[in-house]
Amino acid sequence: MAKVIEVTDQNFEEEVLKSKLPTEVDFWAPWCGPCRMISPIYDKLAEKYDNFKFCKINVDQNTAMAQKYGIMSIPMQMFFVHGDVVEQVLGAVPESVIRATVEKVLAKAESDPQ
Repeated sequence: MAKVIEVTDQNFEEEVLKSKLPTEVDFWAPWCGPCRMISPIYDKLAEKYDNFKFCKINVDQNTAMAQKYGIMSIPMQMFFVHGDVVEQVLGAVPESVIRATVEKVLAKAESDPQ
């Protein structure tokens, strides 16, 4: 049973940038209402896709990664393939949008194996 993995500034490179799987990172904060609204969507998708990695990073506790990726608004989802950002989704969007983005990123990953 796959789960959303909590990442930090310290393990971001290992968990996200060096991941063999396409990876989504949810930049969020506990005080953010829209972040809390979409969190269950990522929990659900993490269970559905065993060929995709779902992560989240608290921007209040991990400012280095938030600064590195220029996070100015949350929730911000960044999708990585081979350590590169390939898609972004800003805001609390419906599950259908997130699922479509996951499928798009999977297709990119399959067309560019490393």
